[in-house]
Amino acid sequence: MKNSSLLVLCALSSAAVAAIAADAPAVAPASGPYHLIKEIHIGGSPSTDYLTVDPEGKRLYVSHGTSVTVVDIEKDVVVGDIPDMNGVHGIAIAPKAGLGFISNGAGNNVAIFDLKTLKVTKTVETGTNPDWIFYEPGQNEVYAFNGKSQSASVIDVAKGEVIATIPLEGKPEAATSDPVAGRVYNNLEDKAEVAVIDTKTHTVVARWPNAPAKGASGQAIDLVHHRLILGCDDTMALMDSTNGKVLSTLPAAPGIDSAAFDPGTGYAFTPGGTGAGGLTIAKEVDGKLTLVQTLTTATRAKTVALDPTTHRIYTATVKYEAAPAAAPQPAAASGSASGRGARGGARGPAAVADSFRVLVYGMDAPADAKK
Repeated sequence: MKNSSLLVLCALSSAAVAAIAADAPAVAPASGPYHLIKEIHIGGSPSTDYLTVDPEGKRLYVSHGTSVTVVDIEKDVVVGDIPDMNGVHGIAIAPKAGLGFISNGAGNNVAIFDLKTLKVTKTVETGTNPDWIFYEPGQNEVYAFNGKSQSASVIDVAKGEVIATIPLEGKPEAATSDPVAGRVYNNLEDKAEVAVIDTKTHTVVARWPNAPAKGASGQAIDLVHHRLILGCDDTMALMDSTNGKVLSTLPAAPGIDSAAFDPGTGYAFTPGGTGAGGLTIAKEVDGKLTLVQTLTTATRAKTVALDPTTHRIYTATVKYEAAPAAAPQPAAASGSASGRGARGGARGPAAVADSFRVLVYGMDAPADAKK
């Protein structure tokens, strides 16, 4: 996630109050394919970061403060919890091995758990502040990207051990892989570039600037057309994964911290957590990103997970109380600085206790989603 520390859902500035009001997720415009289907209440800690869908296991794993909440995505109910973590950021799934991997940012380690029992079987030390984590099927490895030590720890799934540490010379965010090409692509947020890693040698072999977009946080990949979808602050960018050329950019809802791509529909997603929250949905048409929908989600809903089987998308956040109106300010005295007292207005709205929940969005079976 951005800024290396675990996202804590806290009060917002008074400037955002009008935009979020009572913070009920809005239904998407009629012209867009996606709309809110339901909310799954979880409660407890308001802290969260990434969500991960396991399509084979039909489960959603949600980072949740010091634990991971497990949701059955067929029944849309909570079915388990993995407790006693230390600042959870992300979850990676190695389905054939029957194992999951949790990045503990505050613990500087990765916890390995059994997908059936949800019991932790081993803890592996990594670099400092492991954040984004994902499974690379080509070499049967898990990559944990260490925000503060600016490196990647590579874990051999079969051995359950770190077998390589890759210096990145920049602050890593999300990454994806192309197993056929033998490449991992990792966003370096502070460099506004993509670091290209050879999966056999575990070395950086190229660095691709993503200008004119700024920053680089979310990332997804279209393996068929060799495209990277980059979530860059307030821009969605499309990059050729064979040579690093930026093919197209599209203004997007700001505050992006992840991205997703659905190979079944061709839709790309970047969630923006600033203000009321918005999810930008786009599609590549004739080599350019074309806006499909700007879906209103909820405040601080800045990460997203996709189920490629049902085409549903998931995000998580809390509800917020309506903020009290700012108290009237007395007129400035003669000779004083104009407006000096105006900055002492109302504070942003507080999170509603025990309101943490997962928001589920889906489509009404559009033609391009039918099999």
